[in-house]
Amino acid sequence: MILPYCLVVLTMAGYFFKIQCIWIIRCKVRSEMPEKKILIVDYDIKSLDMMANLFSAYKLQIIKATDGQMAYNKYKSEKPDLILLEAMLPKLHGFDLTQKIFNETKGSLPVIIVTGLYKGHQYRNEALHSFGAADYFEKPYNKDALVSCVMNLLHDEIDIEEELPDPESVINILADMAGKKSLSSKKE
Repeated sequence: MILPYCLVVLTMAGYFFKIQCIWIIRCKVRSEMPEKKILIVDYDIKSLDMMANLFSAYKLQIIKATDGQMAYNKYKSEKPDLILLEAMLPKLHGFDLTQKIFNETKGSLPVIIVTGLYKGHQYRNEALHSFGAADYFEKPYNKDALVSCVMNLLHDEIDIEEELPDPESVINILADMAGKKSLSSKKE
């Protein structure tokens, strides 16, 4: 159902087409998105529950862990789609856990670090560039920005290529449109 509408939008030119087509495809993806799993890790139960509550309005399965080793075990058994963790964790440090997961998944599983201890651009840069974190937030964090980041990372991993028409069809449609336009401009 979405494909014909997307092709109609394809007839529009330039920048407007691109925005409209992406918007239409995202609507379909969001409405059909299967339930995603998020593993949330924090040694502080209150912080853990606060982070989990941020996502209660969304159709997400929340898995919780209170230390790095428990988080690693749950990552292996539960296969989450995203991990949100405090850097300072008992048993296995959050930076080490992030790097371990990044290496095992070759970066395909987003890990977001949220920390109240490691503040400053040097820690952020190290987490993002050396350990493979997808993003980095310092406590107190902007709740809307964190939720937006998580939702965007979850949506980015959905493969929507099958939703799009094949390139040859798009080229043919555009060629037909260009031919009709040149014919109508010759008549004038």
